[in-house]
Amino acid sequence: MLRRSKVMDGTATGQGPDAENLNGKEVGIKKKSRVPGVMIIQFIETMPEGKSHPDFTRKPIALTIQEGKFAFFKAIVTGDPKPTVTWSRNNGDVSDTSRYQTKYDPNSDEHTFEMPNVMPDQADTYKCFAINEYGQATVTVVLNVIEVGFKKAKALQQAEEATGNFTTVLKRKSKIRPKSEQHERKDGEIDPKFWELLLSADKKDYERICTEFGVTDFRWMLKKLNEIKKEREEEQAQFVKNLCNLKPIQVNADNSASFEIDMDLLDPSRSIFLYKDGEMIPYTKELGDTLKHSLKQVGRKYIFSMRDLMPEDAGLYQLDVEDVNMFSTDFKIPMVDFLVKIQEVKAKEREDAVFECVLSNPFSKILWFGKNVPLEQGDKFDVEVSEDKLIHRLVVKDCMVVDKGIYSACAGIKSCNAWLVVEADKDAQKGKKAPRKTTRAGGSGVDLQKVAQEQQVKLEKEREERKEQIKAAKEAAAAAPPPELPPAPAPTAAPEAQRDPEPSENAGCKVIFKPGIVNELAVVASDPPVVEVESTEETPAGDSGGAEEATGVDQPHADVGGEPFITGGLSNIYALCGKPAELTVKMNVECDGAWFKDGAQLTSGDRVTMTKDGTSHKLAIQSCTDKDSGLYRFVSGEQSTQGKVTIGDVPEFDPDDLHKFAKPVTIRVGQNAAFKMPFTPQESLVVSWFKDGTEIKDGGGVKIVREPNHSRLLLRDCLRTDGGEIKIQLKNPFGAVEATSQLIVLDRPGQPEGPVETVETTSSMIEIKWNPPKDDGGSAVTNYIVERQQAGQSLWTKLGDVSADRNSFRDRNVTHGKKYKYRIYAENPEGLSDALETAESIMAGIMILSGPPGAPKVVSASKTCINLTWTPPEDDKGVPIIGYQLEKRKMDTNQWIALNALNEPIEGVNYAVKDVTEGAEYEFRVAAINESGSGDLSPPSAVVCAKNPNMRPCFKDPEDFIVVRAGNSARVKISYEGEPPPEITWLKDDEPISPWINVINTEGMSQLVIHSSKRSDSAIYTINAKNSVGETSFDVEVRVTDEPKTPGPVELEQTVQGKVMISWAPSPDQGLDDRLYYVVSQHDSTTRVWKTVADRLFANTYTANNILPGIEYHFRIYAKNDMGLSDPSQSPTWGANSNRVQITSNGVKSSEICFERPPSILVPLKVHTPPKGYQLFMTCAVRGCPTPTVSWYLNDVCINSDSNYYITNSYGVCSMYILRVRQKDGGEYKVIAVNSFGKAECSTKLVVRD
Repeated sequence: MLRRSKVMDGTATGQGPDAENLNGKEVGIKKKSRVPGVMIIQFIETMPEGKSHPDFTRKPIALTIQEGKFAFFKAIVTGDPKPTVTWSRNNGDVSDTSRYQTKYDPNSDEHTFEMPNVMPDQADTYKCFAINEYGQATVTVVLNVIEVGFKKAKALQQAEEATGNFTTVLKRKSKIRPKSEQHERKDGEIDPKFWELLLSADKKDYERICTEFGVTDFRWMLKKLNEIKKEREEEQAQFVKNLCNLKPIQVNADNSASFEIDMDLLDPSRSIFLYKDGEMIPYTKELGDTLKHSLKQVGRKYIFSMRDLMPEDAGLYQLDVEDVNMFSTDFKIPMVDFLVKIQEVKAKEREDAVFECVLSNPFSKILWFGKNVPLEQGDKFDVEVSEDKLIHRLVVKDCMVVDKGIYSACAGIKSCNAWLVVEADKDAQKGKKAPRKTTRAGGSGVDLQKVAQEQQVKLEKEREERKEQIKAAKEAAAAAPPPELPPAPAPTAAPEAQRDPEPSENAGCKVIFKPGIVNELAVVASDPPVVEVESTEETPAGDSGGAEEATGVDQPHADVGGEPFITGGLSNIYALCGKPAELTVKMNVECDGAWFKDGAQLTSGDRVTMTKDGTSHKLAIQSCTDKDSGLYRFVSGEQSTQGKVTIGDVPEFDPDDLHKFAKPVTIRVGQNAAFKMPFTPQESLVVSWFKDGTEIKDGGGVKIVREPNHSRLLLRDCLRTDGGEIKIQLKNPFGAVEATSQLIVLDRPGQPEGPVETVETTSSMIEIKWNPPKDDGGSAVTNYIVERQQAGQSLWTKLGDVSADRNSFRDRNVTHGKKYKYRIYAENPEGLSDALETAESIMAGIMILSGPPGAPKVVSASKTCINLTWTPPEDDKGVPIIGYQLEKRKMDTNQWIALNALNEPIEGVNYAVKDVTEGAEYEFRVAAINESGSGDLSPPSAVVCAKNPNMRPCFKDPEDFIVVRAGNSARVKISYEGEPPPEITWLKDDEPISPWINVINTEGMSQLVIHSSKRSDSAIYTINAKNSVGETSFDVEVRVTDEPKTPGPVELEQTVQGKVMISWAPSPDQGLDDRLYYVVSQHDSTTRVWKTVADRLFANTYTANNILPGIEYHFRIYAKNDMGLSDPSQSPTWGANSNRVQITSNGVKSSEICFERPPSILVPLKVHTPPKGYQLFMTCAVRGCPTPTVSWYLNDVCINSDSNYYITNSYGVCSMYILRVRQKDGGEYKVIAVNSFGKAECSTKLVVRD
């Protein structure tokens, strides 16, 4: 029960909660709000600047809720100063805080009015007031409460007490009532649901709805429907301006159902109610609410939705505005489930994808969705259904990357979904569209036909069981004594029915239930005086009697002694015009009876004869006419039976239209074919189309249009297989007529029938033969085209044309011993067929194979390769050899494996076999290849093992001298060979190496590594390789040194005229480095350019020649070793002014310039973020005198001696190199430079990316 609030007028003077505060003020000015339904009163004429009256930015929304639920209203108001918000109700107060609670949220600025555990007596009209000193805003909202456990008497009593009159209680005008309020319908009364559905349905659905409810008199139905529609439109006009776009309820992909309606309300505040089978259902207007039903408004569109579908959700759904119905829709849920669900499909770009499923019960059409969008048959999608309607498929044609997503199949309320993954075609060229693929991806992975057949057998078994149950029930009912029936009314009672002062809404038709058949209805028009129809069985003319279970027979109990009763009654028949018809009634005893037609008694005449033969009574019509149609009744005492006779003709075609239709329709493949057949409009006419005897259904590439006076058939994109006999059939209860035409689809001919037979082959001629194609494409084959390809070549050459009456060809341009392939095309006016190609090459002449070559011999063998050679065959049989085929066999197997194909012959008599396994033993044999093929095989070779031959160790291009800067890593790499692999040892000056020196041995190479080398590491290092064959060694001199220090002071002395002896103190490194020598540079006052005058001096003196008087000379002495030059040692000036007396300054002492300084960082380290596995260089520049010592640190750990880092220092440029960066190489790197005057440092971060 719904407790609705009474809609009251706006608040009168003194009704508001703060009315007493307003009594002393002047009557305000009414203002218009931007929110509909809000009334604003401004208290003063001129509003101060920056101030405003109250207004609502969000008003409360009307609410319909079930008793016991939590009800609330929300509002947001504006105004300056801030308004005060209060609430009230029309019929009662809201002061009880246990039932009414007012709240305010300062964060969202929302005012909330809450009613916990709402009760029916709280259904009312509520008001919200917002007041400040400049005005007042008021809004009204309605609360409706659905009462649980409602009792009608109690409600009527409360309504009477409240209003004093039942007529004032709001009552729904729809005749659809809840099951608890439904009265038992009388026989013949139509369910009100029938009319509600028709009012909201499309005209194309009228026939289906009438069939469902058993209504057959369409004229009466349309007349009655128009009357009801007119009344309903007048009621709807009180509330709506326009009503359109009525969309019936349908299931969506997300397991929800919805229906839509476009509606313009005259008053937007009107209440909207939803009903299911006459019972009101609660709903919400907020998305995401916990209620099952919701009603969403978008402009003038109203969308009702229902989520989490269950079988009990089926029923009639209605939308009402106030008490007037606007829309009705029937939601039916079929009992069906998925036996096999759709599976994920992975398809390549431009390939077709297939989703398929199997249902538990036949279903004509399921819903397909792609990314929540309904999918229909078209250019992009194919929807396929098997004949048994259990297997359903969706084909996504020409998949592109944009087609990927989730696809769903919905059958009733059951659904399943799966992903479509589309992989891009990597082989497609950039900028070009990939070619269309003919393959299909996807499927269920199971045998759907097998599953469907098993389910079909199961369903058939269930149907048989139900039939047995029905049959048993009928037998039980027949065995039980029939109940006594009331006596039949007299025939004269019919006219009294017309004088009924209060005809029912179903006047004009009579609905009868057939005995033994559930819910099967028949409707008989009663335009003349209504006669009760007792039988609706339809039988052919002349077979109306003799049925033991004839309907409409008034029978007393069978045991009534001596009283007559009807054993075989009348039934409805159809008879052809001009043909005889006969009605027969059988009684249990001989008795008299009378015949009536449409209420008038009949007598025998020329056209109608009534006879009696014992217990049988017959009425015969000699030649039926339209006047003989009517309701016939036989009466014998109190017993009666009746049946309807309908006279008509078999449908006919116009001869001209029939002749025109019979002409064949000829089209080409890919074109559309259209057929049209006019006919005379008739009632109950069924139009069917057939192709080759099979009925054609509308859908896919077939479009069938049925109009009252013609029908059209359109076949789109015809294929060759679509050709055949096209037939249209017109059928009514009196018979059927057919018209036949032919569809001819022209296409290229089919492939000639193979295989290609070789009739004859000689050294100069090859003759071949084939069969004509089975399908000539609709037009005769004109000729054949023959092409040839020589074996080993790729070019096809056209040999000529062959007339259609010949199926053979002779090729006379052949070479003896060579092989040829042929292909044949059939040609007709539409084009060429596919080619028929010979399965194997055909040789010209007799096959002549070469003799065996010599046995292969092993030239060399290693673990990766075996080199072979052989001799040509002694007898080549006179046919040139074009190459060889080599085979191998592992000694532990019996299988010979060819190393090259016949079409890829080995041209020479040598071959390197690289496909071997180390340590395995092999045999080889070879055959010669000529034009006829591969000849006899040679004897096998000797067994050979795939391994390297034993050899004494040897070193490959080693270096005998290596120079390393002190502090850097020293690496000595030596490559070697030897079989078996030799044992490697290292010595330093003929002594075992120190433990801190690393030796890394890999296959074919040994590496000696000294981290952070020192001068003491200089020595002769010896590598020794030894295996079972022999031993060898090699010496490598490693020199660890640094840039030499500056030589000592330089002295000059003249021994003879023109010569000066230059001497200097040795460099401190002279004793440490036996490869150190000196370089002398000179420049004079005439050139000012330094030039080297002496190099590679191992002494500490040098005599300079050509020293001329009057010229100043300067000399520099450098120490040099393998690492470079030292700083120069400067000589005193020699020459013109060298003997000049030095002048001293007055009291000022000159001081020498000092270059010594502490370390400093010239260029700091930079931040690096290399990817993992990449190489890295990290550098900085350091200055200091004397040269500072530089150390590298990672996370405060010195890495100078770590072999993973290659560290150098070249003239102050300090570098670190990492070959492949690892995750553990990330962190803080620091460089510290130290000399005797101090230290300097810089740092950076290294971040390794994945």
